[in-house]
Amino acid sequence: MNVPVSPAETLRASLAGLLDGLPPRQAAQAVERLIANYRGATPTDAPILRDRADVAAYAAYRMPATFEAVSAALAAFADAVPGWVPGSHVDVGGGTGAATWAVSATWDGPREVTVLDWAEPALALGREIAAANPALSGVRWQRSRIGAALTIESTDLVTVSYVLNELTEADRAALVDAAASAAQAVVIVEAGTPAGYARVIEARDRLIAAGFHIAAPCPHSAACPIVPGEDWCHFSARVSRSSLHRQVKGGSLAYEDEKFAYVAATRLPVTPAPARVVRRPQIRKGQVLLDLCEADEHLRRTTVTKRHGDLYKAARDAEWGDSWPPAE
Repeated sequence: MNVPVSPAETLRASLAGLLDGLPPRQAAQAVERLIANYRGATPTDAPILRDRADVAAYAAYRMPATFEAVSAALAAFADAVPGWVPGSHVDVGGGTGAATWAVSATWDGPREVTVLDWAEPALALGREIAAANPALSGVRWQRSRIGAALTIESTDLVTVSYVLNELTEADRAALVDAAASAAQAVVIVEAGTPAGYARVIEARDRLIAAGFHIAAPCPHSAACPIVPGEDWCHFSARVSRSSLHRQVKGGSLAYEDEKFAYVAATRLPVTPAPARVVRRPQIRKGQVLLDLCEADEHLRRTTVTKRHGDLYKAARDAEWGDSWPPAE
């Protein structure tokens, strides 16, 4: 009996093969240099990923985390728009295509897919990796400047993951506006830092102004109740660590948690979560503390105890980022 292999496992296997013949120390040094530079003040016309060795090392290190974060955001979006399946997808700044893998893992069926990125080596490697996934056989890998001059063809879904930090404020605004003009749905993922959250909120405001409804993570399309500078909204995705991860991080754990912030918005009718768990649930003796963003535009802590019966059992199983209460 053949056991189906998940897209995540297929991706990890493909990425492991990229490092064959590349000395581990060289791969680790490339990742360390790229981490230091890639999210910095690099002009958008000067890609950091210079050659295949750079891209292979960075992809092996970052693609699994990007895949898991985008998959989590897409799953929340799919819950809010049940029954909808994108027939086309444009991944802006998609590099080696982690978001395209996440979209294919979220929704079955064929679709037209285009990955836009400035770095030709990233696109070439993305095409190579995608050969392991039949759902990505027809993807177009297109070199394009990501910024004010960007043109996005009409599509059902646009994803933008870990890209906004590389752009100027004007280019970020232009990209979000272009996505809103082209797509029925836009999903944006950034690093789960205060600065990443600020960029997500900036994009969220522009999408709402363009007539979009927020599908996730927010249970409403009103202003975010978090006071700027006092806190930030972010979530966590569990990522299996490769040997390269352990070497670069100097750790021994088989996993790490990717912190990310996101917004998923659409012109379609939405049924957002009644409330969203916005911090890791705290399990105490006989009770669970849940920090929730609620539909009335407030943040509240809710205590669920054994007296709540089945709801208490659900609270013990609840995870950071889940809808609350759980669907029956």
